[in-house]
Amino acid sequence: MSLKYSGQCLCGEIKYSVDVEPVFMGNCHCKDCQRSSGSAFIPAMVFPEQDVLISGLAKYFDSGVDSGNVHSRGFCPNCGSQLFGKFSNMPGMIGIKAGTLNETSNYVPKLDLYVKSAAHWDFMNPNLPKKQGSAQSE
Repeated sequence: MSLKYSGQCLCGEIKYSVDVEPVFMGNCHCKDCQRSSGSAFIPAMVFPEQDVLISGLAKYFDSGVDSGNVHSRGFCPNCGSQLFGKFSNMPGMIGIKAGTLNETSNYVPKLDLYVKSAAHWDFMNPNLPKKQGSAQSE
């Protein structure tokens, strides 16, 4: 049986797999995602944490976000690849960075969020719905 979603960090020290559909797939254009990725946005999927099998130990960095919540970003302590996200306002859920997927074509974003913070040079898919803030806002 082939897992729907699997991936790893750059060095292969941390691997993950999950065989359920994500509860969310979208591109976050907030300033924190820009700074942490060094890019225009982070393509992310969110799953129930209990459904994600992880081998290897990620190191987490916590930061506050505009809403007052805490976002914990999980990365490989060996190669530095950013893999996971945990959110204080979404207990029991884990985000996975789509760029770490073995089969990146399995990522199909449904939404662009925090577009109010998007870099002026960021080109977004005009067919995706846009949210000025979070997926829960507006």
